[in-house]
Amino acid sequence: MFTLTEIASLNDIQPTYRILKPWWDVFMDYLGLIMLMLAVFAMTMQITKDQVACLPCIDNAEEASGTSSLPQQRPEDVTSSTRAPVGTTIPPVTKDLTDEAVSKITALQAPPTGVKTNLDFQQYVFINQKCYHDALPWYSKYFPYLTLIHTLILMVSSNFWFKYPKTSSKIEHFVSILGRCFESPWTTKALSETACEDSEENKQRLTGTSSAPKQVSIEGNDDSTNVSPSTPMLGVKFSADKPIAEVPSSMTILDKKDGEQAKALFEKVRKFRAHVEDSDFIYKLYVAQTIVKSVKFILILCYTSTFLAEIKFTHECKPDIKHLTGYTKFFCTHNMAFMLSKLLVTYVALIMIYGMTCLYSLFWVFRRPLKEYSFEKVREESSFSDIPDVKNDFAFLLHMIDQYDQLYSKRFGVFLSEVSENKLREISLNHEWTFEKLKQLVTRNAQDKQELHLFMLSGLPNAVFDLTDLEVLRLELIPDVRFTAKVSQMTSLQELHLCNSPAKVEQTGFAFLRDHLRCLHVKFTDVAEIPAWVYLLRNLRELNLIGNLSSENNKMICLESMRDLRHLKTLCLKSNLTKIPTNITELSPHLIRLMVHNDGTKLLVLNSLKKMTNLIEVELHNCELDRIPHAIFSLTNLQELDLKSNNIRTIEEIISFQHLKRLTCLKLWHNKIITIPATIGHIKSLEALYLSHNKLETLPAALFTLPKLRHLEVGHNSISVLPPDVGLLHNLQHLAINSNKLEGLPKPLFRCTKLKVLCLGHNALTMLPEAVGQLVQLTQLELKGNCLDRVPAQLGNCRLLRRNCLIVEDHLFDTLPVDAKESISRETF
Repeated sequence: MFTLTEIASLNDIQPTYRILKPWWDVFMDYLGLIMLMLAVFAMTMQITKDQVACLPCIDNAEEASGTSSLPQQRPEDVTSSTRAPVGTTIPPVTKDLTDEAVSKITALQAPPTGVKTNLDFQQYVFINQKCYHDALPWYSKYFPYLTLIHTLILMVSSNFWFKYPKTSSKIEHFVSILGRCFESPWTTKALSETACEDSEENKQRLTGTSSAPKQVSIEGNDDSTNVSPSTPMLGVKFSADKPIAEVPSSMTILDKKDGEQAKALFEKVRKFRAHVEDSDFIYKLYVAQTIVKSVKFILILCYTSTFLAEIKFTHECKPDIKHLTGYTKFFCTHNMAFMLSKLLVTYVALIMIYGMTCLYSLFWVFRRPLKEYSFEKVREESSFSDIPDVKNDFAFLLHMIDQYDQLYSKRFGVFLSEVSENKLREISLNHEWTFEKLKQLVTRNAQDKQELHLFMLSGLPNAVFDLTDLEVLRLELIPDVRFTAKVSQMTSLQELHLCNSPAKVEQTGFAFLRDHLRCLHVKFTDVAEIPAWVYLLRNLRELNLIGNLSSENNKMICLESMRDLRHLKTLCLKSNLTKIPTNITELSPHLIRLMVHNDGTKLLVLNSLKKMTNLIEVELHNCELDRIPHAIFSLTNLQELDLKSNNIRTIEEIISFQHLKRLTCLKLWHNKIITIPATIGHIKSLEALYLSHNKLETLPAALFTLPKLRHLEVGHNSISVLPPDVGLLHNLQHLAINSNKLEGLPKPLFRCTKLKVLCLGHNALTMLPEAVGQLVQLTQLELKGNCLDRVPAQLGNCRLLRRNCLIVEDHLFDTLPVDAKESISRETF
């Protein structure tokens, strides 16, 4: 036989799961335990004491007719049976006996009364067993067992969702995370911080203090426009009405271990939510088990009430055993009838209470949608207004938790808030990245400016704002960059790089950046990552936008706001444009440098360039241009044109450059140009020409009629002859004709006495003329990769030439005289 403790274990669950059991489930568990005890008690009593006692029943008809089936006795048998045995001496009645003794003796001598059955003990045992099975109702015999079975079914149904593998794993994970969130020190600190902010607001409300709205001036002194405190910045509104409450110092102190555990909890909560919100299986299973219990209650109540009247103390038994006992009917009594009837009434009462509780739970389940959970109250009571609402099984579990204690969901909501997570990251970040550590990372860049490069941090450390001498700040892959009012301490900051680092800025910080920032680089993947405040930086001189700016997304870019960039001089777009955005023309009054660096996307429409007549420099790199765009010829102030890495094959339109009187630099390198037209000679203002990395085979004589040409690059072509007319370029200072097919050099070349750089490497030269010594201003000479067997000693006359700028094989350098080698090898002080 099972003990009560063993059976009750079926109703037992892990203690941690109790937070998911509302009061009705707990109440039904206790009712189930009481019914279980009742069933065990009834079974014990029935097994040990349950029995019936039967006596034969003689009908009156049989007595009247004398047809009783009992054996008949003769009178003399009765006389002899009542007569004293032979030889028995009856003591004489004496006068000394009392009346009481006399009456007793008379009673002993009197014949017995009652119905004589002539049945022995074994027959009575047999009759009792037979009538127990035949005459006693089945419910009287099996009531305790049914009670036990029903109770076990109800217990299993009540806790099935905790045992079923598909749900128990999720519930176990949820309870584990919930417990850690509840006990996490970060939860206490976050809620305490909220309480501090609320008390600060109440204090200000009581004192009646209110800060006047501050104005943000965008324009200059001549034409100023005031921006209200609600100016949108990347979806965030400036607010001067609500002061920023300082976080108490105690709130910023968090143990490193606790911080790491809190970070892990944020990640676990995020993954658990994504996993559980996809399904509502837990909710459906709970509803199903509640319905099963309700149906079970109705079924038990229906058939139990019908059998309640059948439990009686007396029963009439008519077994077919006349041939064994001589009787056809017996009168029986059930000794447990009274006890069973009382237990059954108690059981029915418990079942009714259990059933009413089940019906209430069904009413609660269907009264409101449990697959949706709102943290509205938590959002109102805390500073975490971004706590999202949840759905499906996640929402249902939170509803169940609220029935236990609403404080659990409130603390759990802290780990659903991005604001809370960002605060935790900020505290951990500031603890790790101190001023001393950041100071060690400051370096000098190529422009000899103090630069700090931060890569893949969770945010911007506050200690950065203490680097008052920092000039260049480069932030890369930092998901949450916030410029607070402390940025105004960085008085030397002029250049900012935001590489895939969306940035938000407070109002006071924006005012500082607007007035002091000169150069801004923004690299992004999506247009939405471009901070809206970028277009309000009125003193910005250079803006670089690097990312996807295809024509489909052009409408999404707030380029119309560029009209406020009144001092912008340089605009660089490194993207995949198919046309120049028309809104850029609003910058035409002050924009002097435009750079478009495509990723190989063909730039089709350039009509907008015609209106930008103040442009001095234009770069169109890797735009798959076939020809020189005609819109370029309208830029009368153009001084430098760079069409690098395109698909230009012919430059017949070059004659139109004669109208650009200020054009001094023309870069057509890295194209597929085959020939240079003779009309190149019409561009008299040209000072620098870049034609390297093309397919040129010859150089026209008109090229050497450009009187102002100082820089000529025609390297990496297929030129085999350098015309003698090169000597006409008296102002030539830089000549690069390396990586061609030259076999010799014309002597007039060395009349260009102003040459400082001469690149002749990787050709087919067999000799370097001694006239090279006439180039007294030469500072760099490249000869490597030719067929030379020596170099002339006259190189020693080139007093400005140094060994590190003489690019030649070592064995050729060794052919020079000692004095020439010493002259070239000496160091410059």
